[in-house]
Amino acid sequence: MARLTEESKTHNEAAIRAAMERILKGDLPPGGKADLKTLAALADVTRTGFHPKKNRDGTTRPGAYQHLAEEFERRLNELRDAGEIVDPRISQLTEFRTLAISRLAAQHDEIERLRRQVTDDGVVRRLPEATNHIAPFGSCS
Repeated sequence: MARLTEESKTHNEAAIRAAMERILKGDLPPGGKADLKTLAALADVTRTGFHPKKNRDGTTRPGAYQHLAEEFERRLNELRDAGEIVDPRISQLTEFRTLAISRLAAQHDEIERLRRQVTDDGVVRRLPEATNHIAPFGSCS
């Protein structure tokens, strides 16, 4: 694989920074997340540049854009620690969770109301118990 020229590295770093700003503002592409995979896709670079490399002698060296990946992760964590939600999917999940919990609570209240109604009215009749484990009124098929 050919080495990066300084010109292409500078161009890629500018694209990565622009993509980073876009993601940190919450402007994600469809199906994208606030992660390195989306950052690389938006900047049109490979993800391998974000990770350390191994030299032939076994030592490691930083990836071409590892410093930008570290900056992105740091800024993302700072936003999360400040309570800002960068990923709009998270706010959608929060809204869904709130709606689901309220619906469950309403269903629980209705079940409790029906139980009280049954016990208050006293019109519930017990079905005869089967002594031979056969349905008392025939099969349903």
